[in-house]
Amino acid sequence: MSSRLAIFHPAGKLGLGQNFFGKDVANLDLYRALVAHGGFEAVDILTLVQVGLDQVAPALTQGRPTTTKLGVDSVLATHRAVAAGALLRGQPDLADLAWLRRQNASDRAYSLVGLIHTIAPPASRMSLALNQVAPIQPWDALICTSPAVQDALTDMFEGWGDYLAHRFGDGGRRAIPKLPLVPLGVDGARFQALADRPEVRAKVRADLGLGEDDILVLWVGRLSFFEKAFPQPMFAAVDEAARATGKRVQFALVGWFPNEPVHRPLYEKAARAYGPSVTTHFLDGNDPEVVGGAWAAGDIFLSLVDNIQETFGITPIEAMAAGLPVVVSDWDGYRYTVRDGQEGFLVPTLGAPANGQGQGLAARHAVGMDAYQNYVGAIAQHTAVHVGRAAQALAALIADPALRARMGAAGRERIRTTFDWPVVVGEIRALLDELAAIRAAAGDVEPSHRIHPVKGDPFADFAGFASQVLAPETPLALRSGVDPANLVRTDLDSHASVWRANTAECAEICGLLASGQAATVGDVLARFPPARGPALELAIVWMAKLGVIDWL
Repeated sequence: MSSRLAIFHPAGKLGLGQNFFGKDVANLDLYRALVAHGGFEAVDILTLVQVGLDQVAPALTQGRPTTTKLGVDSVLATHRAVAAGALLRGQPDLADLAWLRRQNASDRAYSLVGLIHTIAPPASRMSLALNQVAPIQPWDALICTSPAVQDALTDMFEGWGDYLAHRFGDGGRRAIPKLPLVPLGVDGARFQALADRPEVRAKVRADLGLGEDDILVLWVGRLSFFEKAFPQPMFAAVDEAARATGKRVQFALVGWFPNEPVHRPLYEKAARAYGPSVTTHFLDGNDPEVVGGAWAAGDIFLSLVDNIQETFGITPIEAMAAGLPVVVSDWDGYRYTVRDGQEGFLVPTLGAPANGQGQGLAARHAVGMDAYQNYVGAIAQHTAVHVGRAAQALAALIADPALRARMGAAGRERIRTTFDWPVVVGEIRALLDELAAIRAAAGDVEPSHRIHPVKGDPFADFAGFASQVLAPETPLALRSGVDPANLVRTDLDSHASVWRANTAECAEICGLLASGQAATVGDVLARFPPARGPALELAIVWMAKLGVIDWL
């Protein structure tokens, strides 16, 4: 079992701003859980941008003491991943990371582990497909958060592999990464504490005008009809259930609109049309106090997702952790997390047949005629959720406080045994150990290409563009009138300076040429430590560019 872990988080800074996405919440919570419950001696965050530990540690620890040593470095610092034995990414595209591993270390140096949040966007599917033609190895994995995702990805990789084999012969088929099933998790204790606050429950319900026996139905999540759920079935089901039971019911949608000035009126009009007998509230999902208050005040959680963008669904398990019975669509990850009749009810869904219309939708998006939102929203608009069955489930819960309590308690137990972060982190640790064992048992194989043939060294890829390429035998001469102390004469001269030798080394090169101690590139390089060679070579070309050095 490795005592270290490396995590690739491209943005560097950790935290949630306004209008955050579910995957951002899930990734941040996962990283926090790995630090808190993983038992690692050290966790390194590898980034694309330069950040300090002070910009990362507070978000990971939330001010809690930890024995885990935290570090921050560039993703190019592959020695961190080598030391850890595994590099985890909160996204599924591992292709470029696999090439970086091969180039800077070796295929067996460590495992790559990606996490799948959605497989709906065609661009995301293409990035997943590229994993199959990258140097991905049997000790790498793409974590699937639900069986539906696992099955869909297996089918996609098999179809893509068949195409490659047909296009390039049997050798064209490539191995796919492991596709283990590991769910996302939730901090069960935190949500229980948020929900079990009688004084907050009383205040929020009073602010909404709810009596003690009234029912508050909750939706929590992004208010996006094209990427989450069309709300009409939910408005209709709540209204129908309220009328069937004769109870006073309110529906609170806690979230944020992608484009509030345009989308909020659409939701408000739909609420009036489909739920006229129910008071509907739109509460600010960007305000943690509002969201926490909603968990305390709610009686039933409702999420009739109809969108292929959804693959796991974090809010139903948050609702279960809060002790609420749930009514959710029988859809993808929801049917994995919620057991019908135990923690709540699964509402049947109906998809459209593959009659060619979907191909038209995909083609329009592929060539840029339709944005992704239009593409995925059109699919959702033609996916049905059974309004009548949803209304029946809501009515059963509205009418029976004991049923609500029993299902709410079952939900909390489900979290404790299956979806609480310590449990999920234990599954991730077991996966990392399994991958390490596979890696250790594998033999060394010299790869045919250490550098990506398509994204390799541009000085090699475009060597034919120049008249000649700098070589050890290239003759060099210092041009007359050169002042080695004044090589940089304008801001433009400093561009990309990080890649070449520093100004002191450049001045030393000029001195060697002026004194006759060096007459070729090889002569110059011999006067410096070998490790400085690449930077010195770029510096020589740069000085030739500025007219400081002649090379013919």
